[in-house]
Amino acid sequence: MALGFFWASWFTQCMPKKSPASQDVIYGLQQVLRRGLPVTSATGSLTELRGVVARAVDPTDAPSRTSALNGLLQSLLARFKDARYAEAVRALFGLPPALPGQNLTQRRSAAAVSAGHEVHHFRKRVEPRLIEQLAADLLADADGFTRTKAIAPRLTPAGARPRVPADPFAWEVAEEEEAVSRLWAAIYGLRAELVAIERLVSLGSEEAQIVPRAVTAAWMWGRASAAAVAHGQAYGRNDGQTPDVMLSLAGWTPPLPAPLATRLREAASTADSRREFLASVRGDVELGNAWIRPFLSTAIDEESR
Repeated sequence: MALGFFWASWFTQCMPKKSPASQDVIYGLQQVLRRGLPVTSATGSLTELRGVVARAVDPTDAPSRTSALNGLLQSLLARFKDARYAEAVRALFGLPPALPGQNLTQRRSAAAVSAGHEVHHFRKRVEPRLIEQLAADLLADADGFTRTKAIAPRLTPAGARPRVPADPFAWEVAEEEEAVSRLWAAIYGLRAELVAIERLVSLGSEEAQIVPRAVTAAWMWGRASAAAVAHGQAYGRNDGQTPDVMLSLAGWTPPLPAPLATRLREAASTADSRREFLASVRGDVELGNAWIRPFLSTAIDEESR
């Protein structure tokens, strides 16, 4: 029987102790830039980033780390912070508006056009800043894995049906793995809703589209919070992995005062469906405003840019 809990513990111990130096990450990105994405082989400085190791299906396998690096770079480029150069930096690394198979000269030209600069100026003045920003984003992502040791259980393809021996210790281990799996399922369910909300905000969607997602996210937050509290009470907390820390892994959510968080958690944990949850909180105006308004204010901020 594959025990995800113990695998997660071993995996955490095998994580790099510290991130590569900033200049090493910049050099690694410059090497990637020569051929563009997808990365086929990467320098050690990039594949040693904790965020890459954590996302690799097999952290000990170089191709698995390279695949994880590809996914991380594409995600960071899709969310590049500088809106003015977001399209340009994507073209520079070979993502649309660049075309498949273009060499660096062609990609650089497309990036310069997108940014509204002459190619020479772009290469000398803008391109280094974009690479530095992407390197900073990679290091910030790695820092997130430095500050928490919480790692989702690693999954492997099932072969033969796993059997739990008729032994009290085996039962306890299986029960804890079940609890850990349910906890992470709740966290990922919450994350899916939060990502959906941010996608709608980015699209400039109307409140009528955002609010239902925010309600679902509230329900998922309450379920994940209840699962995290129950797991902590049953198995204790190691290395400061409190319910709040676990929930933060799902993404940003509106900060709630303790009494409101308790009300939301209790309402969600006793509801078997979203409809039941909505019925139980429909009259709680204070809770609704505290949870939903921050998502809408974010949408308003996006529209005003």
